[in-house]
Amino acid sequence: MTHSWCLGLVCLLVCVLPSVFSKDCYYCDVSPTTKCPSIKMSCEEDQDCYVGEGVALGVPMVHNKGCTRAINCGKEQPVTYRGITYSLVTICCNGQLCNTAEAIAKPSLFLLLAFTIMLLLGFI
Repeated sequence: MTHSWCLGLVCLLVCVLPSVFSKDCYYCDVSPTTKCPSIKMSCEEDQDCYVGEGVALGVPMVHNKGCTRAINCGKEQPVTYRGITYSLVTICCNGQLCNTAEAIAKPSLFLLLAFTIMLLLGFI
């Protein structure tokens, strides 16, 4: 009886824990479109999903997606695309595959509910 319980615990740890500690995000190389063919990628434990938006004077905006360390979120960094250096800002999010265009563009229902409650209670 004890042996099967230990085997079940080991199976649980091996099968479930990696999915708890790993995070999947969409990856898309720098491109001029927001509708790039996104590929799933696994991020490291200390990384968040992001959507990057890059601008350069006189040319259309570029976009990308992937994983980045939390300290890079919201920071500006140079990226070169087709010989032009863009100023790219990463917009981060938390959660599995949260860097879809819809997830970043729309606030979550929870945030809308929290904002409404705060508004009704007079906190804002």
